[in-house]
Amino acid sequence: MITLDVHAHTIVPEVFALVAGQPGYRDEQAQQLLTFGRESVEHNARLAAGSYAPLLTDMGSRLAAMDAAGIDVQAVSVIPTQYHYWADRSLASEIVSAVNSHIASMVSDRVVGLATVALQHPSLAASQLTDAIRKLGLRGVEISTSAAGRDLSDPYFEPFFAAASSLGAFIFIHPWGCGLGERLSSWYLGNIIGQPAETTLALSHLIFGGVLDRHPDLIVCGAHGGGYLPQYIGRADHAYAVRPESAAMKQPPSAYLGQLYFDSLVYTMGTARQLIDVAGADHVLLGTDYPFDMGVTDPLSRLDAVPGLSFDERAAIAGGTAARLLGVR
Repeated sequence: MITLDVHAHTIVPEVFALVAGQPGYRDEQAQQLLTFGRESVEHNARLAAGSYAPLLTDMGSRLAAMDAAGIDVQAVSVIPTQYHYWADRSLASEIVSAVNSHIASMVSDRVVGLATVALQHPSLAASQLTDAIRKLGLRGVEISTSAAGRDLSDPYFEPFFAAASSLGAFIFIHPWGCGLGERLSSWYLGNIIGQPAETTLALSHLIFGGVLDRHPDLIVCGAHGGGYLPQYIGRADHAYAVRPESAAMKQPPSAYLGQLYFDSLVYTMGTARQLIDVAGADHVLLGTDYPFDMGVTDPLSRLDAVPGLSFDERAAIAGGTAARLLGVR
């Protein structure tokens, strides 16, 4: 029985030099300060320079942490602070090339790679994803919940989603920050509330905006348990039944849960049980958010604490389904 963590990160030092001094980078840093607040931003910087550094950059430290957690394979993606969706085509090409080459260099029998793309330039992103999968051997892509000031339902992104569908690429949706801005700048609410809210919004746009109707073969996984979407899908179904403007897609919202996957990072066995009941054990994938403090280091113990799981259901969540989706033997 394989164990596979779909939610694990790396950092690419070369990217810092590429974005240093860029006006877009300064604006991005200012926005993060507004969303997360100075206390959280400074604390994260200390962690990044301290305990996180070897876990993100040193393969020996990564493998030791994986062994301690009982993880056979990680699907590694870049930290979301290195998306840099503000970059123009030229700079975005350099950033994506640096990230994807770095991740490709990590690939082994213990690591599979998820690419990044310049989502703000959808045609370029489609080409980058094609190269990442066909030339670099990566298995999918990590994207944020919006780009270029547009939500994922915007037809602007059609070239990217068409390419992802044709390639059978695993799409891992992982936000950074939240459109609620300064209202979340205290107590790390930007992460506690903001991240799940962004994932909920992004998945809702894929459903209500007809993206999943147009591309029924898309493989999409929402980080952080899919945010609040699975547990509150009944409200969306109710709106579909009573509000004409909420019935823009072909089926009730809950019908699309069968086209989506969700990582298991919901912390408590009760919430995990509810997620499994709503989404199905074959649509929940093990996720740890390695190596960050909002992640977990004991994912299998938490999975074992979920009541009522059969052997086959546990095997599917622990890694069986993810291995199939990512082509891991």
